[in-house]
Amino acid sequence: MEIAAQMVSEEYNRALKMGQREVSELSGQGKATNPGVLDDILPENSAQVVQDLGLLEIPSERIVGTKSAGRIAAFSPSFLPLLDAKTEFAGKWMTLCAAHLGDVGIRDAITCYEYLGNFYVQEGNKRVSVLRYFGAPRIPAMVTRILPDKSDDPRILAYYEFLDFFKASRLYAVQFRRPGHYAKLLSRLGKQPGERWTEEERRTFNAYFSYFRDAFSQLGPLKEDVLPEEALLLWLQLYSYQDLGKMSVSEIRKTLTALRYDVVSSASHDSIQVRTTADTAAKGGILDRIATPVYLNVAFVHQLTPATSGWVLGHDQGREYLQKVLGNKLTVKSYFNANTPEEAERLVELAVSEGAQVVFTTAPLLRPATLKAAVKYPKVQFLNCSVDQPYSSVCSYYGRVYEGKFITGAIAGALAQDNRIGYIASYPIYGQLANINAFALGAQFTNPRAQIQLRWSCTEGNHQADFFADGIRVISNRDVPGDSKMYLDFCTYGTYLMDDMGEMIPLGSPVWLWGKFYEFVLSSMFAGTWKREKSGHAALNYWLGMDSGVISVNLSDRLPTGIGTMARFLQDSIAGKWLDPFARKIVAQDGTVKNDGTTTFTPDELLHMDWLCDNVVGSLPKPSEILPCARPMVEELGIYKDVNAGKKEETVHEDPGNLG
Repeated sequence: MEIAAQMVSEEYNRALKMGQREVSELSGQGKATNPGVLDDILPENSAQVVQDLGLLEIPSERIVGTKSAGRIAAFSPSFLPLLDAKTEFAGKWMTLCAAHLGDVGIRDAITCYEYLGNFYVQEGNKRVSVLRYFGAPRIPAMVTRILPDKSDDPRILAYYEFLDFFKASRLYAVQFRRPGHYAKLLSRLGKQPGERWTEEERRTFNAYFSYFRDAFSQLGPLKEDVLPEEALLLWLQLYSYQDLGKMSVSEIRKTLTALRYDVVSSASHDSIQVRTTADTAAKGGILDRIATPVYLNVAFVHQLTPATSGWVLGHDQGREYLQKVLGNKLTVKSYFNANTPEEAERLVELAVSEGAQVVFTTAPLLRPATLKAAVKYPKVQFLNCSVDQPYSSVCSYYGRVYEGKFITGAIAGALAQDNRIGYIASYPIYGQLANINAFALGAQFTNPRAQIQLRWSCTEGNHQADFFADGIRVISNRDVPGDSKMYLDFCTYGTYLMDDMGEMIPLGSPVWLWGKFYEFVLSSMFAGTWKREKSGHAALNYWLGMDSGVISVNLSDRLPTGIGTMARFLQDSIAGKWLDPFARKIVAQDGTVKNDGTTTFTPDELLHMDWLCDNVVGSLPKPSEILPCARPMVEELGIYKDVNAGKKEETVHEDPGNLG
């Protein structure tokens, strides 16, 4: 079929006007008005390791520039033409346009380079221009990959994870900017790392992601720079992958509209606000006070029961305390055994249907069900007991356990006769390494020669027995979950020692006093300050410690008098903010100085600590060593980037709060 010259001329003029409009808009925003140039982007002195990938079908929207600067003035950033219709360039463009619209089509593959997931054309830029103008989703290309030099930059780390993802999937459609996201995507798709994708799976994902990307683009400009694949990760926490194939673009857009602020906060780590103090003083004007509630219906949703979980018992004791101090202003109801995703959603929904205005979900693994309900019921206040959550619709809360760990570490260091102390950590999750390091620094505070032998309860073995068999007599185990002396006396919780007669002697343990936090939240609501705490659309995380009364230390009455006096002095000093456990010279295992003694760490640095002190002997367990019952917790809050793949456990078999 012969294509009329008038038709292709009209197409060129239409494309030209689109290109001119794009350039005008970008110029007004102070942005680049031409495609990028790879030669200008590549770092100087780069090793420039290349790989020949052969012929691939590449996503057209990922063609972002040219190899050299020769012809960039002819194109807008999206490869729309910019030269006059009477130029030779325009004539060649129209010839290609006629071929594309005719029976022959554009058959020749372009030649391009790939760098950090984007493509830069070496030969065939006019073919790209025509095909992108007509909306071609993919373009055949002979691809040469240029590998970036390895570094600790999050984008580079994420790209090297992409290379493993690409080997199995052959997909370029998603390009994450933070490490760990490919593993999370595989988890939510039900795929294992390295599992080969079939051609049908690739086509299905490309189609589904295209629907999602179209819906995401209809949200309009967001406050933050958010990629559609980053939004997809959040969306897949609330909906199934199969839902993408069942929903229309407009239906997906409606769900994204409800999630709009959570999408922004989850994509930007900078949007997370960590609050380390509790202040219930009313500061607002009369309108704030008029809007404050006088009575509240409060719900607690627990993963297990007080009889089966010390963690739940601790929170239930917090509920009892809350009712004692604010009982005349509250109705409180508890819901138990939310130990599967389906049951968690059902119980949270039930709590709301029964009138709950404030819902506390008391375990990290209840976070997805909490977020889903928070998006659905924006007038209900939802709080989840976890750390470092990135959602604006749900507040998270947890305790600065490391403060108590410093004190029990100081006790252990004073009593370790051979300088060796056993430490059984729970999960390799956010905040855990701060706990381990604080304990190690506390031991070093009273015993400069103290060494911490590190083991993990989420791995195989009887670590307590192994320590005793090795002659280690002072051990730090799981933290006491509530303010009850019986836990300490068991000598399976907290820090304890075995004396020369083989008797187990309790020493002390950090404890959570959840009632103090619940009192703070509800008192803030009654005082009218909670609304201002929640103002804006940042993710609000409470990480409270001894100064707020949420964390304390239970000390055994069998402690030697002098050591007990020291421990109470340290506790008063930390609670009064006179002592910071990390404000001292600190050297890591690899010999690097993490603190020269003149500064300290921010809450974010403490939560995301990924190194161990030089007096700690041991390391994080390998992902393959983590027990199946511990994987859900590590998947939800873990430091690791590669354990988030594969189908999650549907039922929780381990106490959800044993995080000490």
